[in-house]
Amino acid sequence: MKAAELKPLLQRLRPTLYIGQATLYSQVASIDPLILPANRRFAVDGSVNDPRVQPWTRLFAATNGKPVRVAPDVDAPAVLLATSGTTGEPKFVIHTLATLSEAAQSFEHWDLDSDQITALFCPMVHGSGLFTMLACIRLGAPFVLFERFDPDAILDAIERHRCTWVLGLPFMFGALLKHQRARARNVDSLRTCVAGGDVCPSQLQDQFPSFFGLPLRSFWVSTEACGSLTYGLQPGPVSRIVPGAQVRLVDDNHRPVPRGEVGELVVCGPHVTIGYWAGPGEIKDAPMDGWFYTGDLMRQDAKGDLWFVSRKKQLIVRGGSKISPVEIERVLMIHPAVRDIAVVGVPDPDLGQRVAGLVQLAPSAECVNLNEILAFATERLADYKVPETLKIVNKIPRNTLGKIDRQSLLTMISGCESQDTGLFLRATVGR
Repeated sequence: MKAAELKPLLQRLRPTLYIGQATLYSQVASIDPLILPANRRFAVDGSVNDPRVQPWTRLFAATNGKPVRVAPDVDAPAVLLATSGTTGEPKFVIHTLATLSEAAQSFEHWDLDSDQITALFCPMVHGSGLFTMLACIRLGAPFVLFERFDPDAILDAIERHRCTWVLGLPFMFGALLKHQRARARNVDSLRTCVAGGDVCPSQLQDQFPSFFGLPLRSFWVSTEACGSLTYGLQPGPVSRIVPGAQVRLVDDNHRPVPRGEVGELVVCGPHVTIGYWAGPGEIKDAPMDGWFYTGDLMRQDAKGDLWFVSRKKQLIVRGGSKISPVEIERVLMIHPAVRDIAVVGVPDPDLGQRVAGLVQLAPSAECVNLNEILAFATERLADYKVPETLKIVNKIPRNTLGKIDRQSLLTMISGCESQDTGLFLRATVGR
């Protein structure tokens, strides 16, 4: 995450102090002392060329160098996991020791136990990696930990360590399939492969057994509520309800919908977040009467399984990462040559979606290079959020309420890609 993105997050987080690795300090070094106090910055290893940074052992100075052990409040905020919000501002999902414990225990419904050996390569800053690690510890399952996602290294490790259990995002399994197809390893130790965090492409599920010897299962999960559903037993975006889980599909008036009809998934239970962080001692959007509204639309079939239909709000999901179009639009609107901008996700067989946009130039912008706009975005956004397709148009499609008509936007972008207008650019920035 770049400083331009980190600053607004920290402004809302209002941190009391920073404790981190010396090698990571550069990401917060430029943060205003009004946000992160200069005397509250500590490094746990190594030294930092910044007089404001202190060794973390100084935190124990008042206790003769010994940590103070206090009985924890299991219902107090323990971990904040950042995620993209529907308004364009990332949210901090709050989990307590109690909810983390329940989320970790729920992995038993995904066949994880002490007889499994896990290949753990999902990022720890996301729920997928954190929950999996905690589950392995809770359930006594050995795991092989990777610093980053590297398909060849992961496949080699599965062969070497005889890994049996793998959880990942669909694009990760797509990469594993590609590399296994190019150079086959012995992966016959695998017993469970589950893909979550995004819709798993049907062609990936169709091809996976031929190269890995077992099905790739799909399941629904969220950072806010890990544990209500387990993987489906057939191809497609289907999940089963965990025995005893409290799950409903409701309409816009919060009333349960009949079986077979589409409704918003709402869940309840001890594994569900207590809300979103709004600052020290402040929690917003707590579950309504204990029920968390996921924003995902599903339908329930005759067997009771749940089929994912759509997101209630049109977030872009690129390689499992949720991207707010509004966030990108706000950044690009700052560019002096841009009068209006609209961003949407276009289908992609490998990553699920890619970011595409239409630009309406300001009257004063007689001549502009789209690469200049992309470079502007690259300085202010993470690489995966930068539009990979841009097109200059006379007017952005909007409805009668002034909101962007994203379906028309998709149609226009598809038309742009099918013809060479001279004003269309496919970006190749950083990926």
